[in-house]
Amino acid sequence: MSTNKFSTPDNAVGNLNGFFKEVYADKLQELIPEGLKLVNMIKFIGKEKQGGNLYHQPVILGAEHGVTFASSDDDAFNLNPAVAGQIRDAQVRGNPMVMRSLLGYSAASRSVGGKNAFMDATKYIVANMLRSMSKKLEIHLLYGQIGYGTVASAVTTTITVTTAEWAPGIWAGGEGMPIEIRDVTGATSRGEFTIASVDMDARTITLNASAQLAGVVATDVIYHKGAYGNEFAGIHKILINTGTLFNINATQYNLWKGNTYPAAGALSFNKLTKAASRPVEKGLDSKLTFFVNPRGWADLLNDQAALRMYDQSYTTSQLQNGAKSLKFHSQNGELEIIPSIYIKEGYAYGLSLEEFMRVGSSDISFKRPGYGDEFFRDLENAAAYELRLYTDQAVFCMAPGKSVLVSGIVNNA
Repeated sequence: MSTNKFSTPDNAVGNLNGFFKEVYADKLQELIPEGLKLVNMIKFIGKEKQGGNLYHQPVILGAEHGVTFASSDDDAFNLNPAVAGQIRDAQVRGNPMVMRSLLGYSAASRSVGGKNAFMDATKYIVANMLRSMSKKLEIHLLYGQIGYGTVASAVTTTITVTTAEWAPGIWAGGEGMPIEIRDVTGATSRGEFTIASVDMDARTITLNASAQLAGVVATDVIYHKGAYGNEFAGIHKILINTGTLFNINATQYNLWKGNTYPAAGALSFNKLTKAASRPVEKGLDSKLTFFVNPRGWADLLNDQAALRMYDQSYTTSQLQNGAKSLKFHSQNGELEIIPSIYIKEGYAYGLSLEEFMRVGSSDISFKRPGYGDEFFRDLENAAAYELRLYTDQAVFCMAPGKSVLVSGIVNNA
């Protein structure tokens, strides 16, 4: 008599866990899309470099001033007292994010033929979970504590998002996403809703038919459901901070303040160079990477096509229309410009990436804390197994003064 590997729940879960480790253990990073710029470009610092539940990073916020000047005739002169540089302890703690998905009994039973059968039954679920979770992380790396977009108008069940606050990557595939709308201060919730459809050209989101938008007004802010009050400070928040962040008060140390530059119109190389001068004034002497919206990218391509005479020195991956990035030299050294669908139309971010890190106890992982290689769990009230993605992290910047936020962009494209 043959024995079915799935004859008991314990055997079923054990086989699922074993196949999962064998098939996906070393391949998960490969499934994260290249279009997620910050997730891939900002290094993750794990718990092995932390003490307790906080990450501690000493940061230099002021120069040494204990210098003595003497004339050429002076000898055995008195020294001025030491004036120590300002070094403070920055502290950051990761915020957890968990994504759940289900593998039905029928799909699980079809995977018992070995790892190839298991891969066929799970590859779309695993890939979609990783893409979805990585996308959420990318958005929150940028806009944590800021929100997904600002309401321009609300009519019946349709919300128009302001042009400046529209990022196509946030809303693409957004059907079914639960959201919460709050007033501009965040103090008042207008309610929780579910997105029914998205019109990318009109920059509108249509909510479920039962949505009551009577209280929603222009300037209200859209958040992912459950994010408000539970998310880490994103890059936008870090660069506009004027209070205490990461245990350091920006009103006391100008190097802890990010920089802002008003574009007041379409992006150009001249404007980005002027924006780069702000962090240069605070000590930046290395590469600055600008992340721009695709429409702003189009304006920059037109600008560089008009300004540059091509010669044999250019590389096609960086200096021709349709390229992945543009590079040129400025007062800080190299400026690189990269388009991203997750950048809102009204903004661009010039980041000194060497000053940024993702800090926490766990990068994106299918491992649940304390459960080792147990990836699946049997559900009590559904004929399915649950698979979870988990991360505990926050974005941290050691020197906000070496980066710049460009605002007020109005694209021509």
